[in-house]
Amino acid sequence: MKKAAVIMGSDSDAPVVSAAVDRLKSFGIPVEVRIISAHRTPGVASEFASAAAESGFGVIIAAAGKAAHLAGFIAAHTTLPVIGLPMKSSFMDGLDSLLSVVQMPTGVPVATVGVGAAENAGILAAQILALSDDALAAKLAEFKADMTRKVMEKDEAFGGKLD
Repeated sequence: MKKAAVIMGSDSDAPVVSAAVDRLKSFGIPVEVRIISAHRTPGVASEFASAAAESGFGVIIAAAGKAAHLAGFIAAHTTLPVIGLPMKSSFMDGLDSLLSVVQMPTGVPVATVGVGAAENAGILAAQILALSDDALAAKLAEFKADMTRKVMEKDEAFGGKLD
């Protein structure tokens, strides 16, 4: 099975990013977590992204706030799918991060989840890896069926109380 990389621009992102790591691990996906900055360690970021496929990764989640260049920088140096995870910042509640991640130039696509939506980043990464892993695809199908069951149970318990 291919590994997932979860990188963040700062250790202050760790509390949010942990939801992506936990979700990936729940599917049995090997995960490697790194702190890499597009601005403060550009050489490290370039080397990591350029070698990611050879290192056994199949997808990269890149979390960053403010200018949020990490996902685009990584995507420019690899052919692997990159998922941008915009982080809430002190400026504009993360809208600045979201726009920085989602507005990539032609030729450098970055899939993007919502601000702070780390669990969705983990699920999307699992779905990408499941394209070539039937066992992982089955785990995802079970996950979706479990979600459906839980919502149906809540609907039944709710019983139209607001009617």
